[in-house]
Parts: sequence; C-alpha cells; structure tokens
Amino acid sequence: MSSQKSTLDLINERQPRHALSRELYTNEDVFQEDLAQIWHKEWIFAGHTFEIEKAGEYITLQVGNYPVIVVRDDKGTVRAFHNACRHRGSRICKNSKGKNAKLVCPYHKWTFGLDGKLLFAGNMGQNFDTSTHGLNTVHCEVINSYIYICVADEAPDFAPFREAVRTFTTPHNLDDCKVAFGSNLVEKGNWKLVFENNRECYHCDANHPELLNSFVENLSVAGVGGEEDPELTEHWNKCEAAGLPSRLVMDEAGQFRMTRIPLSAKAVSYTMSGKPAVNGRLDNSGVEDIGALLYFLYPSTWNHFLGDHALSFRILPLSSGETLVTTKWLVPKEAKEGVDYDIDDLTKVWLATNDQDRELVEETFRGVQSPAYIPGPFSEIAENGVCQFVDWYCDTMKKRLS
Repeated sequence: MSSQKSTLDLINERQPRHALSRELYTNEDVFQEDLAQIWHKEWIFAGHTFEIEKAGEYITLQVGNYPVIVVRDDKGTVRAFHNACRHRGSRICKNSKGKNAKLVCPYHKWTFGLDGKLLFAGNMGQNFDTSTHGLNTVHCEVINSYIYICVADEAPDFAPFREAVRTFTTPHNLDDCKVAFGSNLVEKGNWKLVFENNRECYHCDANHPELLNSFVENLSVAGVGGEEDPELTEHWNKCEAAGLPSRLVMDEAGQFRMTRIPLSAKAVSYTMSGKPAVNGRLDNSGVEDIGALLYFLYPSTWNHFLGDHALSFRILPLSSGETLVTTKWLVPKEAKEGVDYDIDDLTKVWLATNDQDRELVEETFRGVQSPAYIPGPFSEIAENGVCQFVDWYCDTMKKRLS
C-alpha cells in the first residue's frame, strides 16, 4: 500500500457494487485496522454452552490480538476473561479446551478462581494486594447455547440482536444439544474473502455437488431484502403456523439476518440422500420439512438449523492471509452415535463443501495478490449477498476511521 493511501482512502476509492481492491485484502496495515475497528469492537461467536457444561470446563479462542478464556464458574455462570496472567502476561490456558478446578498460570503458579479472582500468588510479600490483580474480564452474553464475547472496553448494545435471534432459535431446543462432530480448517485467505464466499451461491453449480442435493439458494433473501417469491411465502406461512418464525429479519446496518428457506424437492436435511441424518427432532413443530433456518452475524458466524440437526460456523482471522473456520454439527443430547446417527452421513455434505470453499478462497487470495488484479462488478442477480457484506464492511470502516 502506498504510504500516501490510508485504509480509509482505499475504501473510499471502491466503486459501488464492486469487489474490494488488492490492498484491502492483502495489506498488513489494513488487516490491523480490520482487527482494531471490527474484530476488537464487535460481538464474536465463541462457542456453545453445552461445550462447557460443568464447573471448570473452558474453551479458548484468539480474537485478533486478544487470547480469551470462556469458562463455567462454580455457580454455573458462563464467564469470559482475557487469557493473560496479571503477573507477567503468560497465557493461563494454552489448550483449546479443558477442565480445571482453578485457573493456574503455568509460569509462576499464580492461581485464579473460576470467577477470575486471584486466590494465590507466591513470594509476593505481605503487602501484596490480591484483590487488585484478578483476571481482566471480557464481555460475555448467551443466547440459546450460543456464547458471544466482545473484547472492547465498552461493548455494543447486545439487546437488539438478542431479541431478534432468540425468537428464531428458541424453538430449536439448542440447550438440549451436543456437538456430534467438529472440524477446524485453516483457509489461506483473508477473512473477508471467507465471508464473501459464504454470502453467495453463484459458485455452487460448478463447485458444490454434494450441497446441491439439498440446498437451493433463494435470491430474494440472499441480498437481505428483495421481492418475495410464492414458494418462499408458502414455506414461511407453513412454518410460522407451526410455531417457527421464518420471515426475513435484519437490522438496519445489515450486520445480522435471520430467515428460513425451503430445501430442494424431497430433501429435509443436508445429506447425500436428502433424508434426515438424525433420528429425532430439534424442534417440536411436527412439520417434516421445515427447510433451513439461516442466520449470520458479521464478522464471525453463519448458521444453519434443520429439522434433525444444526450447524454453527465460526471464523477467526489469524493473519491477513489466514482464517480459521470452525464448524460444529449439533444434534439432540440424547442421540447416540451409531444408533441415532451415522457420523459420515451427518458430516459428508459440509465436510466436502467446506473443503471446496477453502480451495475457492485460497485461489481467489492468490489471484487478488497479483498487481494486475482490478476489482470487478458484482452480479445484480446472483451476488447481492456478497455486495451487502462488502457494503457493511466499507460502511463500518468509514464510520470508525473518519
């Protein structure tokens, strides 16, 4: 990036309904601004409450420059802390998940309670005040098993998202679920390319044969707002009559969206056959084909809820050219592997789709690094979703950098 051009300059140069420039995907200064202005200020999906059901169980994640611990305390409350000892900064929990009665720093054995209070610090003298050296807290909220965190000193108002999403997710009984399978995939591409790829299915015909056994993109909601089509309206009416909110809901800024769409004819789940992958239901609607509830919250998550299982997706930026994509397949807690579901049948479609998407993102990242790359226009038919994401990114960065 030219020393004369700031991130804001580059964003202001973007043509309407066009992709971003090379520097906005590849430049390290831009990446640091992305972290500072978006990842370090927004609510980020961390994981699910049923992953930390017992006191002392924890998960860790890296949000930009911030390592974070999410733990269940002795009273059953889910809490989040900065994963940096208040002594000399060592990470306290180095594993991605685990269980400890207390949080003990491996460097000098400073010991913290599950509520973050410092309980023990050896060789610090009689005048040392443990009460002023507890772990620094991270904002933490929970909606229907979904844990969201924010590392900012002051977090954005969570209430609008909470009210919008829980209406859709509550009927799916997520608090009574478990993770049947999880995968972590490092995609060698910028985080924005990962989300852009998710926000359109223009590429699906050529790249996702497994997914297209069941999934059909509905262009009237892909760009977050458009003309309803009769099939979609009929599907919404059917599901809402059975107690499943379905009609499109989005916030004014376009940061989150919830809607339900039908699957392809005779398909009720994301399987090669289109048949259910799991015996039993996540919902109590009594409707066999509820399609797929889709919701996203920028910048970190998109999700799919079906009648028999759900999938949560989380992305975390590792560098300007690497993004961690975590996928979890959620099934009813009482479902038994090998009896109520087969792991291969449950996961085959999205394991294949994720790997295909990884290759698409990586090839795009290789291409946009070329000095010859010039951003092209988005399709007015098939790329309104990706345009909406890029618009949200540009609008957010302009507001915070101006």
